[in-house]
Amino acid sequence: MFTWLFIAGKNRDLSLAELVSYLQARQVIFEVQYVSKEFFVVQTLQVLDSNIIEDLGGIIKIGRVMGLLSSNQVREAFVKHDKLVEGQIVEVLGRSGLIAQMVDKQQEEGGKLFFGVSVYLGAVEFKSRSGEIQRLFGSMIKAELAGCGRKARFMGFADKSQGCLSHVEVLKKGLVESGSEVLVCVGKDVCWFATTVAVHNPFEFQKRDVYKPRQRKIFGMPPRLAKIMINLSSCVEGKVLLDAFCGVGTVLQEALLVRANVVGTDINSWCVKASEENLEWVTREYQLGNVDFRVIQCDISFLSQKVGWESVDCIVSEPDLGPALRQVPTTPYAQKVIDKLTPLFFGFVEEAYKVLRPGGKLVLVTPYIVSRSKQIVRMPLEEKAKSVNFTRVKPFNLEFFGKNVSQPPAADIEALTGLESLIEIDSRHLIGREIHVFCK
Repeated sequence: MFTWLFIAGKNRDLSLAELVSYLQARQVIFEVQYVSKEFFVVQTLQVLDSNIIEDLGGIIKIGRVMGLLSSNQVREAFVKHDKLVEGQIVEVLGRSGLIAQMVDKQQEEGGKLFFGVSVYLGAVEFKSRSGEIQRLFGSMIKAELAGCGRKARFMGFADKSQGCLSHVEVLKKGLVESGSEVLVCVGKDVCWFATTVAVHNPFEFQKRDVYKPRQRKIFGMPPRLAKIMINLSSCVEGKVLLDAFCGVGTVLQEALLVRANVVGTDINSWCVKASEENLEWVTREYQLGNVDFRVIQCDISFLSQKVGWESVDCIVSEPDLGPALRQVPTTPYAQKVIDKLTPLFFGFVEEAYKVLRPGGKLVLVTPYIVSRSKQIVRMPLEEKAKSVNFTRVKPFNLEFFGKNVSQPPAADIEALTGLESLIEIDSRHLIGREIHVFCK
């Protein structure tokens, strides 16, 4: 068995839902052993390819676990400054192979070996100590390297509240290639430490967002979110994915990168041409070779006629979410926005069922509005989906979670398994996204 640390993006639930859906779709046998706001611990039966970071939109770093400590040891060493326990931690670090790996990967004689430490805290009691824990782990590793005859320089922060390196810093310093970032993740009972094997590259997402030939920024979906939704649809290489409201093709281009065959439709002729240009661009830019894509101008009412009955494996779509609001709406106004959009969404659900193959998934975004009086106003989608025989797919179920002592509290598991949909709210916008997954 292999144990991995996954450092989550800003939206914990969305990041975890994407990860478990991605692993399931690729028939990876796995067990989620710990969940916190900042990181997940996942055990797999087989080694994971570090390149999977390129397929994930909600994961910042992946680390392979090299050793374990108890959280009580961390407490004694870094809160109470117990020298005996500090010695025990140094011994565990030495046995883990982390130090030997750094020396092996940075063979050059002379010059200092360079390394970093990032601390992620799942236990509330340590929240104000991450910078201190980072520096003390850094000092321990530096001393161990000195014992191996290597001088070293540690990348850390003076600020006690900041204890982790950003993915950009890790990329720029080449810490993945040199095996020289140590992840220290402290949970309620267990502290895992790992070597970083992969890190999210924000520059690639920025490239596909900002530098594609055709832009539509006001209505655009970030490539990161498009990637997450594609994974929620269980799309893998060779499957046919449809975006029925494709806009400038953000979802389609991310699907091409997983070697799916893509179909896009949009009622706007300009969007159809823009999508085609962007798909041609991403094919050239990423040297995808022979790819299969087509984009059709189509009113949603004729989707099954244009695309074909039971012709696609996955649908990932974000229809119109309503007007660009300038201020937080009243509850009655928010309800008017939803009521106006409901016929479009209901008609699309009917057509989506027709074009999906049996077992196919629909990932659909609906508007999520928090009104001035803090009322949540959302699309009444459940009954409509049931009426056309869709089955809702919950993001999480109990079979994902392990039974060992480090699993999250029962209340956390109950909250996760009780979720029916996923919420994504961008602070810049007054209308959020509610992400639903249905299966035919």
